[in-house]
Amino acid sequence: MNSLIIYESTEHKNTEKIAFKINDVLKGDLIKAEEADEIEFSKYDLIGLGSGIFYGRFHKGILDLIDHLGKFENKKAFIFSTSGQGKENYNNSLKSILVTQGFDVIGSFACKGFDTFGPFKILGGIAKGRPNEKDMKAAEDFAAELLKKFTE
Repeated sequence: MNSLIIYESTEHKNTEKIAFKINDVLKGDLIKAEEADEIEFSKYDLIGLGSGIFYGRFHKGILDLIDHLGKFENKKAFIFSTSGQGKENYNNSLKSILVTQGFDVIGSFACKGFDTFGPFKILGGIAKGRPNEKDMKAAEDFAAELLKKFTE
């Protein structure tokens, strides 16, 4: 299986840590969103997209990339995110967009990440120390489940 993980990770590199952990299991290609312009997506069996969450939304770099991807037919994908609250329902908006573009979204993962964005900066941030070992193990388990789903 050829997999590709595309991510956007800013200030604290929370999402990058999760992307690398997922890729430890999938053993595919891993790139930042701004590097994805020259990628031939058709050669990949599974594409993962992830970023931190900013006021309930994915990073603009991920959203812009998806706008330019075009339509796919039954291309398998997964979504991952980090945020101060770690809510998986933040992934639903991206899932809807991907499904509209013909992707078969086979997984969604979210965990807390240290967050000093916007008003949280004044408070010194939230979710300090996250993602932690437990989060990293959960990301690893998520990736193992993706492999299992993919081979079924």
